[in-house]
Amino acid sequence: KGVPKPHAYRGLRSGEGRANGGRAAADTRLAAGDEVRVPPVRTAAASPQAAEAPAREVPVIFEDEHLLALDKPAGVAVHGGSGVSSGVIEQLRRARPQARFLELVHRLDRETSGVLLVAKKRSALTHLQDQFRAHGPDKAVGKTYSALVAGDWPASLKVIDVPLHKYLTAEGERRVRATSPADEAGRRSITLVQVQQRLPGFTLLAVAIRTGRTHQIRVHLAGAGHPIAGDDKYGDFELNRQLAREGVGAGRLHPVRLPRMFLHAHRLRVTHPATGQVLELQAPLPEALARVVDALAAPGA
Repeated sequence: KGVPKPHAYRGLRSGEGRANGGRAAADTRLAAGDEVRVPPVRTAAASPQAAEAPAREVPVIFEDEHLLALDKPAGVAVHGGSGVSSGVIEQLRRARPQARFLELVHRLDRETSGVLLVAKKRSALTHLQDQFRAHGPDKAVGKTYSALVAGDWPASLKVIDVPLHKYLTAEGERRVRATSPADEAGRRSITLVQVQQRLPGFTLLAVAIRTGRTHQIRVHLAGAGHPIAGDDKYGDFELNRQLAREGVGAGRLHPVRLPRMFLHAHRLRVTHPATGQVLELQAPLPEALARVVDALAAPGA
């Protein structure tokens, strides 16, 4: 207890966690009677201030007794760990002390906004996570993101099927790179891209993912030569500085600056864990991003 989830995941990736004598992955299913071995882990005692997450409600898109769909703002981690004292889930639990069960169904990057699912029952959590893990064209979960990328996206490029390799930098930061099918550490990753709007110097894309790899959209789009505007890990750093300082329409009286990465989880389709109904959950484009699109689309931009 008290070990940050990223710390646990790093241990699993390096083979420190074992089940029945073999290496265990994060998605390894355990059964009664399995033997699990984990190494001793030391954690610093958290200060009372750090341990107590501030109470915070996030805008609600949908809620019933089984699940909760939130519109996560950018700049907020989904959970604490890796230098973050608390995230959306800890703050939500603090704001709802009467809730008996609140668990994240999936994750979004800290700088990505949009639809985030939280389960309110363990049965709902397992049902929804099974949907997220499913593969194939008939999978129940559909994720669609809005992304503004640099340059003119080629109309013919609609499917990116490039394996991704996750690794840690010398500073211990998580990174992902595109790799080849021959790389045993690479995992097949499929991204579907549709042009929504062509703008001066940029393209607004609707991006659907068939696999949920870490930083998948960011790495795939950057690898295609069209990085996401404002992406501080895989983007065009000079362009990012220009967008943050000078903004869009720098020659006009009131240029519009881009304060963050332009990636938003716009739509999520899932099957309700209790009723079997297909839910289409949508989060509108945040005002800061919508203003950039409007500025680019304005005459003379």
